Amino acid sequence: MTAQYETSKPVFVIGSPRSGTSILTWCLGHHPNLFPVPESNWMGTFAVQVGIACRIGGARGDYSILSAMEIPDDELFAAIGRGIHNLILHHRGDLEKRRERRIAQLKLEPSWLHAASMAAGPKRRWVDGTPEYSFHVWGLRKLFPSARFIHVVRDVQDVVRSMVNFHQATGIQLVASEEEAYQYWTRTVKACLMAERACGPKVVRRVRYADLTAEPESTVRSLLEFLDEPFTEKCLEPLANRINSSRVAPDSAVAQPAAHAATVSEATRLFTEINNVPQPTEPSAEAANSLEAAFWERVNYEANLDKAYEDARQEIAKLRKLTPSPIAASGNAHHTSDPAAAPL
Repeated sequence: MTAQYETSKPVFVIGSPRSGTSILTWCLGHHPNLFPVPESNWMGTFAVQVGIACRIGGARGDYSILSAMEIPDDELFAAIGRGIHNLILHHRGDLEKRRERRIAQLKLEPSWLHAASMAAGPKRRWVDGTPEYSFHVWGLRKLFPSARFIHVVRDVQDVVRSMVNFHQATGIQLVASEEEAYQYWTRTVKACLMAERACGPKVVRRVRYADLTAEPESTVRSLLEFLDEPFTEKCLEPLANRINSSRVAPDSAVAQPAAHAATVSEATRLFTEINNVPQPTEPSAEAANSLEAAFWERVNYEANLDKAYEDARQEIAKLRKLTPSPIAASGNAHHTSDPAAAPL
C-alpha cells in the first residue's frame, strides 16, 4: 500500500540581490495560505549532499540499500523535501515568537508581522526569498517537485547602485566594487534565465520589478494566479509601506572604481534583451538536460573532494622526499654564514 503524503509546494523568489526579492517575499507572505521565512541559504547546497548520498547509497548494487530496495533518486529527494517542509510548518510558531522579540532589530512593520502570523490564516505554504537560490533551481526542484519559482528582474543600473551603496544604510558590504556588482547581476540573471528555459513558465515565472512598482495589483494578481492562490489585497500592503529597504536614493553616486566598459555593456545588453524578448512559453529539453548534467557534475565533484585532497597530500609527500632540502644540498650542514649557528 502506497503511503499518502501532503504535497509540499514552497515558493522561491529568486533573482539578483537588490532586485526586490525581499519585498515580494513579504507581499506573498501576507496571503492567508503563504508565510515568509528568513533567507535559508542552505537548501541548494544540501540538495547536492543528497545527491552524494544517492550515489553512495546505490554504489554496490544488491549490497547497497538504495539500489537493493529499488529506491530511485527522485523518491529519496522528494521524501527529504517533505521532511524539510513539515519541519518548517511545525516550527512556524517559534519563528513568529522570535520575530516578535526582534521586530525592531529586523526593521519589520508590526502590521507585516501580524499579516504573516498564524492568526492570519492556516498558511500551508512558505515563501523563501534567498537570491543565491538563483543558482540552485534544479536541485531545489529535486527536493520540492511541486515548488514554484518567481524570477524578479530589476534594471541593472539600479541594482548596481543599490549594491554598492547598501553599506551606507545597513553597514553590510554586499560587493567590493562596481565591477563585482555588474558581474554578480549578470551571473545571477543568466542562471535564472537558464532555469526559465529548462523548467518552463508553469514552474518559473519572470516578473519585472518595474511592473511590481508601477502596476502592483495586476502584477500580484498574475503571480497569485501562477501560484494557484486567490487574490487578496493584503498582498499589496508591503508595497505601500516600503519598496526600497536600503533607502538608496536614485541619484546616489557610486563611490567606487568604475566597472570595465565590456562588463557594463554585457549587462546592459542582457537587460535590454529581457525587456524585449518574452519568457519562453514551453520548457526546453536541451536546457533541462544541461542543468541535470551540471547538477550531477557538481555532485561528483564534491563527492571526490576528500579523495582528491588525500591524493594531493600523498603527491606532495613524494615530492618532498625526492627534493633535497637546501641544507642537505649544500653538502655540509654546518657551513653557514650565521656565527650563532656554528658549532662550539
